[in-house]
Amino acid sequence: MENELIDITEEKGTFTGNEKAAIMMFSLPEDQAQKIFNHLDLGEIKDLSQAMASLGAVNAHTVESLCVEFVNEIASSSSLVGSIESTRRLLLKFMAPDDVDRIIEDIRGPTGRNMWDKLSSVDEEMLAGYLKNESPQTVAVILSRIRAETSARVLSCLPESMADDVVMRLLRMDTVRREVLEEIENTLHKEFISTLGRSLKKDPYEMVAEVFNNLDRLSEIRLLNNLEQKKPEIADKIRNLMFTFEDLGNIDKQSIIALLRVVDRSKLAVALKGTQDRIKEKFLKNMSERSAKLLLDDMNVLGLVRLKDVEKAQNEIIATAKEMAARNEISIHSSSENSEQLVE
Repeated sequence: MENELIDITEEKGTFTGNEKAAIMMFSLPEDQAQKIFNHLDLGEIKDLSQAMASLGAVNAHTVESLCVEFVNEIASSSSLVGSIESTRRLLLKFMAPDDVDRIIEDIRGPTGRNMWDKLSSVDEEMLAGYLKNESPQTVAVILSRIRAETSARVLSCLPESMADDVVMRLLRMDTVRREVLEEIENTLHKEFISTLGRSLKKDPYEMVAEVFNNLDRLSEIRLLNNLEQKKPEIADKIRNLMFTFEDLGNIDKQSIIALLRVVDRSKLAVALKGTQDRIKEKFLKNMSERSAKLLLDDMNVLGLVRLKDVEKAQNEIIATAKEMAARNEISIHSSSENSEQLVE
C-alpha cells in the first residue's frame, strides 16, 4: 500500500488537515496505523476514512515533505506541557467556543462521568431550585435522564402543583428528539453545570465567614464566642475572613471615594448611626464639605434608629463593597492613605 502511494502522479498542492492525516496513515505500517485508529472515536474514523478513500495518488516527494513538516512541528515545540488551558487553546483553533467549553467542563469534572451522571449526584434542593424556573416539560425530560432516586428527591422539593404536572408529563413522555435533548444539554452546561463546579469548590471557612457577615450583630457575637470556646483557632480563621462594616475604616481613600459614588446617602446615614467615630470620620473626611454636611443633617433627622435597620443598611453597603472588589473597582484590604480627592 505504501509503495502504491509513493510511486504515482503529481502533487496536488495544498492539503486539508484530514488529507494530511490520511497521507500519514497510509505511510505508516498497518500495525501502527491500527494503534492510532484505536484512539479515535467513530466520527473521527469516519472523517479520516473519507479523506483516505478520496485521496487519490500522491507522489513520494509530497509524502516526504509532509513527514518532514510533521517532524518539524513536533520538534519546534521542544518540551510539551499538557494542561487544561493549553488544551483549550488548541481546541479553539478548530472548534466552536461553546463546544470547547463543554469539553473542558467535562474534563474538569470527575473522570468518566457525563453531564447526566453529574446531575444525578448534586444536591436535590440545589437542582430543584434551578428547575423551578424551567417549564414542566423540560423538567420532565431532565428527570427522565437522571437516576430515579435523584428524580424522586428533586420532585419532593418542587412546588406541589409543578411536581404533579411534571409527573403527568413523565407518564405521557414519548421519545425525545435529539435536537431538543441537545438544546437542553447545552442550556444545562451553560447555566447550571458550569457554575456548579465553582460553587462546590468554595472554601468552607469562607462560606461560614460569609454566613456570619449576614447575621445580626448579637447572633454573630454569640456564635463566634461559642466557637472560640470550642475551637479558638477556627474562630480566629473565620474572624480574619469576615469583612464587617468596621473594616471599611481600613480601606484606602480611593476605594472609599469610589464606594461613596454608588452608595445611597440615606442608606449610609442609617448605616453610620451608632457606629464607631473613626468609621464616621473615614467617610466624612473623604467627602466634600457640602456632602459631609448633608450626610450629618440626614443622620440628625433620623433620630433613634432600630438596630436591625442599622445592620441591614450596613450589610447592603458591605455587599456593594464586595461586588465592587470582585470587579477590581476597589480594594477592601487595608491600605495606607494615599489620596486627597474629594467626592460630591
